[in-house]
Amino acid sequence: MPVVVFVLAVAVFAQGTSEFMVSGLLEQIAADVGVSLGATGLLTALFAAGMVVGAPVMAMAAGRLPVRYSVTAFLGLFCAAHAVGATATGFAVLLVTRVVAAVANAGFLAIVLAALPRLVGSAVLGRATSVVVSGVTVACIAGVPAGTLLGQVWGWRSAFWAIVVISAAALVTVWMMLGGNSREGVMPDGQAQSMRGEWSVLRQRPVLIAVVSAVLVNAATFAGFTFLGTITTGIAGGERWVPVVLALFGVGSFLGVTVTGRYNDRHQRRIILVGTVVLVGVWLLAAVTAHALIGVLVMSVVAGAVAFGVGSTLIATIVQTATPVAPRVAGALATTALNIGAVVGPAAAGLLVDRTDHPTTALWCSAVFTTAAVGVTLIGQRRRVTSPVEQVRADAR
Repeated sequence: MPVVVFVLAVAVFAQGTSEFMVSGLLEQIAADVGVSLGATGLLTALFAAGMVVGAPVMAMAAGRLPVRYSVTAFLGLFCAAHAVGATATGFAVLLVTRVVAAVANAGFLAIVLAALPRLVGSAVLGRATSVVVSGVTVACIAGVPAGTLLGQVWGWRSAFWAIVVISAAALVTVWMMLGGNSREGVMPDGQAQSMRGEWSVLRQRPVLIAVVSAVLVNAATFAGFTFLGTITTGIAGGERWVPVVLALFGVGSFLGVTVTGRYNDRHQRRIILVGTVVLVGVWLLAAVTAHALIGVLVMSVVAGAVAFGVGSTLIATIVQTATPVAPRVAGALATTALNIGAVVGPAAAGLLVDRTDHPTTALWCSAVFTTAAVGVTLIGQRRRVTSPVEQVRADAR
């Protein structure tokens, strides 16, 4: 595995930390810039929206550039947005920097995922994808608590500066390591098709099945995760266990991504099919045991492991199946599917939780999303004789 893949994962770690740590700094930011706590929540909502919109738009804008230039440009923009945000005195400026950072984050991830088949080869694509995605899970385990703690000790601006430092270090390293591959990502003359032509890959059944499944699985994951702290708080004496529960979910997700990453290049279909079926049971069991602290503690690890294991495998599947005919937008498809799930899941769960006035409803919502994913996966598996990649190539001819 090329070392540059691990450096890219460090950049993803910084980006994941930035995305999630703001939720632990909202009160400080609200008091400092003089807005209500509710208004400060826009910092997280617009970041998610920027990720959804940014992936396809930035992939189209930078798809023809060499990977070295596009990746470092997005990482540089991400650094600059945080530097400006760390010095902002007004809420409007801070809000704009979060949108810019989200768009840069989405563009970076889309280009990186699309470039992985050329950087590492198809034989270890699943493992390389899991390494990159593990940056997000490590952010949940270590980055978010560290960023929140840093903000509590030295103020929220110090957390933003820490993101700048980590991202800048990754930027310099990536620029140096991709020096010999500066033309990577530029297609030979006469072989490049239009971006519009590449987006037509969504008409290919294996790609569409993988994208829809990824949206549903990630919607389930973030629906449950969003209300995990609230569920824990509702248990007698559970308030002080909230950080532990969230950390355990992060530990589980890291284990899930790491383990499936070792095997999904050879057992991709089995992991997706069996994993989604098991995941339905996991969310149901989590909902049934959510009244007891021990149940929440155990199921946090299990749900994180299975959900992120299946989710990361689906991301690798999207990239692998779309790359043969849409190499520049394959990463954007995977990134957009991930973030649409991250928006739709909590939104749907939030509506149900408001109606029932019980946060455990979010876990039942996760089970419903995953059940739908099982149905979509079974449709994709039916009557398939060739591999998804071979089917996409054949349909594109």
